[in-house]
Amino acid sequence: MDPFEKVAIGATGVEVTRLGMGGVFVAGREHGDGRAPSDYQTALATLDKAYEIGVRYFDTAPFYGRGRSERRFGKVLGRYPRDSFVLSTKVGRILVPDEDDPGQWVEDGIPHLAARFDLSRDGILRAFEESLARHGLERIEILYLHDPDVADMEAEAVATAFPTMVELKEQGLVRAIGTGMNQWEMPARFLEHFDLDVILLAGRYTLLDQSAFERFLPLCQERGTRIVVGGPYNSGILAARDLDQPVWFNYAQAPSQWIAKARAIAAVCARHGVDMRAAALQFPLAHPAVAAVIPGAATPEQVVENAALIETSIPDDLWRELAAEGLVPREAPVPSAG
Repeated sequence: MDPFEKVAIGATGVEVTRLGMGGVFVAGREHGDGRAPSDYQTALATLDKAYEIGVRYFDTAPFYGRGRSERRFGKVLGRYPRDSFVLSTKVGRILVPDEDDPGQWVEDGIPHLAARFDLSRDGILRAFEESLARHGLERIEILYLHDPDVADMEAEAVATAFPTMVELKEQGLVRAIGTGMNQWEMPARFLEHFDLDVILLAGRYTLLDQSAFERFLPLCQERGTRIVVGGPYNSGILAARDLDQPVWFNYAQAPSQWIAKARAIAAVCARHGVDMRAAALQFPLAHPAVAAVIPGAATPEQVVENAALIETSIPDDLWRELAAEGLVPREAPVPSAG
């Protein structure tokens, strides 16, 4: 597979590279799987390396590092021609002064901030405008509604958040809209109300967890909605070197049934001499609804490694064996070595 092939997001005029850059680990804070974040200079070097090797899709959010991820993306991407890359960020949370931890992130030039949900019209517009200011860029191509399920705000999303985002698109302030979540059921309901261009689906169509395959991905194909797969390593379990050590799944310690399945997948990969991480990145990309995968990276070396893993040739027999063992659906599209 070519990690730098560009794929269109419907008729929006937006094209993303198959390999994108997720913005969690460059945010300077630990994430739910316990991996250490980048320090400031490493974060900037990681973003620079992603652009240097050919990544042209970058995803971030106010929630990541409470503003620091957006600030760092803007600092690096502002060095490059604005038409040469696609940027996505998110609304649904606003950032406010952190009363429990006042202070300043000196290197980033922003105060310590806390996040709170706000799906009102004013909240969506404020989050969008403040994201633009933190990036220091004149536009954002893709705008996602971030985690409305976490605060049980489905009704507010339908009543106020998405209509406001539709207005931003109609005004030409963004080119594509969607939602970013760790489940597929609520996005499916959103598609009953709105023509969403793209959905950032984290962890629900991966080499380990294909729960979105049967119902959600066909719905997206029918509606012409593209999928960006976040968390393709399922919080690290699919990238683990030793599954006998504690591993993470879905931002928590992995339950035994998921560890057992990961071990079975790892055994198939080992029999075919394939790095399980390569299979993890390539499997979702084979589905026609999927436009891109956006694994996080904390170092320049990890960015380069992710690209190399997507380019790795995987024998067809590996996919056949995974299907025969019931580890992936028999009907699921898979990459072809030919």
